[in-house]
Amino acid sequence: MGFLRKLQLVVLAVLSCVPVAHAQAADQTPQANPARPTVSTPATLTPVGYLQFETGALYGEDSPGLTAQMSLNQVTKLAVATRLQFISSWEPVAYSSRTPGDTNSPTEPGGIALGAQAVALPGAGARPTVSLSYFHALYLGTAPDPDIGSARQSALVLVSADFAGFHADINGIANEQKDSGVRRAQFGQTLSVSHGFGRWTVAGELWHFSQPFLQGNAVGNLWALSYAARANLVFDAGFNHALTSTSSQWEGFAGFTYLLPHRLWKTHASRIPHS
Repeated sequence: MGFLRKLQLVVLAVLSCVPVAHAQAADQTPQANPARPTVSTPATLTPVGYLQFETGALYGEDSPGLTAQMSLNQVTKLAVATRLQFISSWEPVAYSSRTPGDTNSPTEPGGIALGAQAVALPGAGARPTVSLSYFHALYLGTAPDPDIGSARQSALVLVSADFAGFHADINGIANEQKDSGVRRAQFGQTLSVSHGFGRWTVAGELWHFSQPFLQGNAVGNLWALSYAARANLVFDAGFNHALTSTSSQWEGFAGFTYLLPHRLWKTHASRIPHS
């Protein structure tokens, strides 16, 4: 089965998971703020009090120790204040096709991580938004992680800005990795630039992560297309091509971002006494 055919299966699998919402409720819901499908995460937060789900599937070929892998991923976000949100990241399952001679099960669970993101410098006009984020792994999973590997904990600096009709997200990342009792630091940098055309958005990205246990570097070039079906529902699909031999040579992905159209708590307007 060719790469394009497998990418089509990924898209169909994701579409089958799309939630259904009433149009009237969606019209009253704030706009979603997708981090998908780029590696970069925006420094801006999701609307306060609304759950946002970022769901997708990924298929990759030809990475160290793997001939192919298909995985599902789920990120859930909830902003509890205008400058603070909590995030959970979960890979429910991954199906891996390993190199000959590997007897491990092809179907294994991925990792689970919890984190938070705080806005350090809110953006206004030409001034960028700057945020800080931290994640800690609750469970590393047993499925192999192509390109980047599993991080026990991560710290990020995130910058987002708009200029001349374009949007840019820049991330600096520091991870702690562990293998056979040995801990090493991993560093990454990402740059994503996107431009909207009505309901459509085109994004291009360059990303780099050091590979401390392989003594190498993972570098990729990602391109993606997103479509905002509604303010709170955005579909995406795209591909990533490796620029180094120790990265997955081709990756295809598809998914959606869905902002639940019901606020989890209500705000009470202050009462004005009558004269």
